[in-house]
Amino acid sequence: MKKFFHLVFHRVVIFVFLMLVQLVFLLGMMIFFNDYYAYFYAICTLASLAVVLWIVNNKSNPGYKIAWIILILLLPIFGALFYLLFGVNYLSRRKRKKMEVVTRQVLRTFPEDTPVLEKLSSESRTAAKQTCYIEKSAWCPLWQNTKAEYLPSGEDKFARMLEELKRAEHYIFLEYFIIEEGIMWNSILQVLEEKVKQGVEVRLIYDDMGCMFTLPYQYDKKLREKGIDACVFNPFTPVLSSSFNNRDHRKICVIDGYIGFNGGINLADEYINAYEKHGHWKDTAVVLEGDAVWNLTVMFLSIWDYIHGTAEDYEKYRPAVYQKTPVHCDGYIQPYMDNPLDNEPVGENVYFNLINNAKDYVYITTPYLIIDNEMVTALSTAAKSGIDVRIITPHVPDKWYVHAVTRAYYEVLVESGVKIYEYIPGFIHAKTFVVDDVYGVVGTINLDYRSLYLHFECGTWMYRMDCVKQMKEDFLKTLEVSRQITLEDCRKVKWYRKLGRSILRVFAPLM
Repeated sequence: MKKFFHLVFHRVVIFVFLMLVQLVFLLGMMIFFNDYYAYFYAICTLASLAVVLWIVNNKSNPGYKIAWIILILLLPIFGALFYLLFGVNYLSRRKRKKMEVVTRQVLRTFPEDTPVLEKLSSESRTAAKQTCYIEKSAWCPLWQNTKAEYLPSGEDKFARMLEELKRAEHYIFLEYFIIEEGIMWNSILQVLEEKVKQGVEVRLIYDDMGCMFTLPYQYDKKLREKGIDACVFNPFTPVLSSSFNNRDHRKICVIDGYIGFNGGINLADEYINAYEKHGHWKDTAVVLEGDAVWNLTVMFLSIWDYIHGTAEDYEKYRPAVYQKTPVHCDGYIQPYMDNPLDNEPVGENVYFNLINNAKDYVYITTPYLIIDNEMVTALSTAAKSGIDVRIITPHVPDKWYVHAVTRAYYEVLVESGVKIYEYIPGFIHAKTFVVDDVYGVVGTINLDYRSLYLHFECGTWMYRMDCVKQMKEDFLKTLEVSRQITLEDCRKVKWYRKLGRSILRVFAPLM
């Protein structure tokens, strides 16, 4: 009985009920106007036409436009209203002012000169153009003097993260999409509590939607009672609105300003295979030491200031403040962020630059392959040009409908010469690009519409770093337990499955 009441009064159930009430109210309004149906239908049709014209002329992705236009055509009365409620990606005036304050603060952290970029330009104009785009579009400078170690599994990241957290002396910043009570998080929490008692400043940001089923309601208050300064990103409210589309999908850990973690691994037990969820869970991360950690620190503080409406002094958190021994490294590294509210798809464009400038190969791991026509064209053109393009996706899905859409893209890519593999042991959650033994990206950015266009994301771009070779070795090792998808596999799929995948593919941008 206790479990029953807990389920009934879970905030998700309550929120869904309140949202259904709003939908029923809208339906009731339609019935109320039934006597004036002709006038009502005419007004809704005109509204739908106006919204379609707006969609056609705005800057959103063409695939996103098509999905909404089809939905409006199918539901001419409510389609336009649904778009205004769920499809428009905008900030209120109050939120815009908060974002402007944070943006100015971030821009002040920029160095006035860029000697590292100038040095790279003298070595490789191709690499310099890529990093120049990131610096101008994501406000994240290029660095040297940073060690980078590739971590090929969640277990590796967990062990290394615990080790570094225990060494923290001044501050710890954590920003994660999902946190779940269990072996991984409870072990980390124990260390954080000990550090708080030692006087270490500990801050935590977690996404409310990401943790809705994994953490108790108002868990941030419980953490604050322990001395951990915790806050929730974009708290989910039971109001029909597009604001819940923008989630904080980042995974960032910064320790004393000069140690930083980035990658796809959340703080939950499936990521370290403490229990089996969708088979073996394969994920990756990178740990940085040195100057480039500053970019991760700025990312964290910018979101923190946006949530709290503050503008604090970033300078006291620079790597050199607490770093005991300077790091010397000849490679180039650039952690970067992607903000869905600036109409600049930085994450996707970084991937485009890597694909379009490849000379020998492009190796990709992604849990979802739900891509737009531009990405299909880029991958296909690279393969037709003789580039060895390989992509590893999961064999065991976490969401059947998303996996169905992923498989819907196989045939057109395989026909073009792209080699696609499925990770047979289970679910691969890693988001990595390795190109020509010199470029590498590890981060949180999936090859799907939500990740590329709607979520706050981050990644680490690398050029001639030693860990790029480690990434390639891990990719090739993962291929050994993966099965290649052939053109015959794609063509022998039953017609009704192809039909279902085609329908899902149309609405993929809305999933």
